[in-house]
Amino acid sequence: MEATTPVNGQESACPPPAAVLLNPGPVNVHERVRAAMTYPDVCHREPEAAALMRRTRAKATAVCGGDENHTSVLLAGSGTAALEAAVSSVVPRDGKILVLDNGNYGERIHRIVTVHGIPEHHLEFGWMNPMDPAAVDAVLAADPQITHVGMVHHETSTGMLNPLREIGEVVARHGRSLLVDGISSVGAEEFDMAADHVDWLVGTANKCLEGLPGVSFVCARRDRLEALADVPSRTFYLDLHGHYVAQDKVGAPLFTPAVQVMYAFEEALDLMLAEGVGERIARYTDFARRLRAGFAERGLKFLLAQEQMSTSVTNVHVPDGVRYADLHDLLKDEGFVIYGVQEQVGNVFRVANMGQLATDVPDVFLAALDRVLGKLGAAGVAA
Repeated sequence: MEATTPVNGQESACPPPAAVLLNPGPVNVHERVRAAMTYPDVCHREPEAAALMRRTRAKATAVCGGDENHTSVLLAGSGTAALEAAVSSVVPRDGKILVLDNGNYGERIHRIVTVHGIPEHHLEFGWMNPMDPAAVDAVLAADPQITHVGMVHHETSTGMLNPLREIGEVVARHGRSLLVDGISSVGAEEFDMAADHVDWLVGTANKCLEGLPGVSFVCARRDRLEALADVPSRTFYLDLHGHYVAQDKVGAPLFTPAVQVMYAFEEALDLMLAEGVGERIARYTDFARRLRAGFAERGLKFLLAQEQMSTSVTNVHVPDGVRYADLHDLLKDEGFVIYGVQEQVGNVFRVANMGQLATDVPDVFLAALDRVLGKLGAAGVAA
């Protein structure tokens, strides 16, 4: 039960002690990002809010590797909101989407498609199995009705990085449109809208872009967004074309955005652009390398081969005789928050190295892990 303290005779939740978040979003953020939330209250219909949206859209597009032919559309909500806006908006009534699925978030695209009644070919590779570009090629060759392909770049349920460029080349060769869930990859993985043949990229503030939850976006070519005028909307709030027209043509949000969170997102994007995408990838890669070396030294087993892993999430089997819940709770007592997985993966815990983490976090975390595994009497794990 959460601790409470009386305020004017009322009970109020006390903030928890500061923790190092090693879950795959939300993440620990820079103090400048947190401070941006204190920007004075702003009416979302005033010029300063419009200017904020314009700047933030441009910076999100730059981070995604877009050029003057691209733009981004902002949405108030988690990455799933932007993903549903994209999936439900881009496939025409006479179109069909090929959904590539090798984990929980590939399945999420399938579920969104199903909810909206969009014609679909659901290509399941199985959890923890790599996507096969040759299989995608065969399906597209056999079914000319498919107009779009949807896939996840970084499948965080397993930590697998999917072969985006190879699949993008296949999709482009067949003249279809590629929609990518880059929610956990933008800012942490090599990515290029043009070279990867991505038409629609979905991202969010609160993962590798190191912002706060509440703002997500879709980055796309302007001509693709303009063409959505001819695609009847399947939703009201998540109508991607409606948001694009409001933000790009009218210069005002379609509905009330999360203004303060957007100020924080702009600050996070400024930090991202100042650091450089390549430098952030290098920082994340180094953190992941150090964590994985420590896990290997302790005899812990990985869910995937290391060449299949992303730069930001590592899935590790819980040692025999240990319950994930106990491991989580004792590590939280040490000041670290790890993450569980879906039941399809088994008794596994996830450690993410996204966000603003001190350079000594891998070493300090591994020392805490040693203490916790000692308390839990983990058999066969080297300390």
